[in-house]
Amino acid sequence: MASMRRVIAQPWLYSFVGAALVWIAAVTYTGGYGAGGMLSAGIALAAFSVIVGTAQMFVITLGPGNVDLSLPANMGLASAVAMKVMGGCDALVLVGLVAAIASGTTIGIANYLLIRLLRIPPIIATLSASFVVQSIGISYGRGLQVKPPPGFATATTVQIAGVSVMAVVVVVFSVGIGLLLHRTTFGRSVAAIGQNARAARLANIPVERIRALTYALGGALGGLCGALLAGYFQGSSLDIGNEYLLTSIAVVVIGGTSVAGGRANVTGLWGASLFLVMLLTMLNTYGVSAGVRLLVTGLVIIAVIVTAGGPRIAR
Repeated sequence: MASMRRVIAQPWLYSFVGAALVWIAAVTYTGGYGAGGMLSAGIALAAFSVIVGTAQMFVITLGPGNVDLSLPANMGLASAVAMKVMGGCDALVLVGLVAAIASGTTIGIANYLLIRLLRIPPIIATLSASFVVQSIGISYGRGLQVKPPPGFATATTVQIAGVSVMAVVVVVFSVGIGLLLHRTTFGRSVAAIGQNARAARLANIPVERIRALTYALGGALGGLCGALLAGYFQGSSLDIGNEYLLTSIAVVVIGGTSVAGGRANVTGLWGASLFLVMLLTMLNTYGVSAGVRLLVTGLVIIAVIVTAGGPRIAR
């Protein structure tokens, strides 16, 4: 009974419940038509939110004020880099992915250096970096219309028995991230810094090295997600990551990660991502206009963050 109460008390659990309820509402409206397809598409799209959410989660776990607002620009540039390096050739897919990850890692390191050397808040540093990255992306990707290699595009969209292969891979990825967070010195150091940076220094944790690695990891995951999105959407775009600015933060907080730092939740990223994707799917099913969709989505996100995230911020 005590174990059941502990499970029920987890805020991230309600994101899964919310996703299920929203899916049921959409299916009820359509009389059951397309229920399976809606769920399959939702899971496939949620996988991308989980990847970029993981990037944001690591940064936010470092403590109050830490956030990466350069992720959308990072993803846009990485998508262009990946597609240009691949050049439509399946033999160059791995090289293109490495290039995208390298691009993202460079941006992550640049973010950290801005924060460390200029002593400016992360929110300002990463926002400023995003404008620079966007400018580079415009210069690099202007007129770029390279389609992804056929094999790569298939790999990002293929389904087996209605289940996205990409989603299955991301589930395995999430398990690895969970182990990294809770079973390695690096993961425990990130949490320790988020809980109390001064105490972490006294415990001989290399605080600045861990912060640099964390921002680099977040940038690398953003670059990887940008490349995968280019494959999924059949081409790169500098705007490909725009919708993930708010989403990356929302899935982290709704998923149970403390915005005060020191506590991360990988499982909750999936529930939060499914909830947001299903919410947009339901609104599209109801034929709601784009403006109203944005309004409703924003209000729901605010309500969920206030309900689930408020107590954690207070502590």
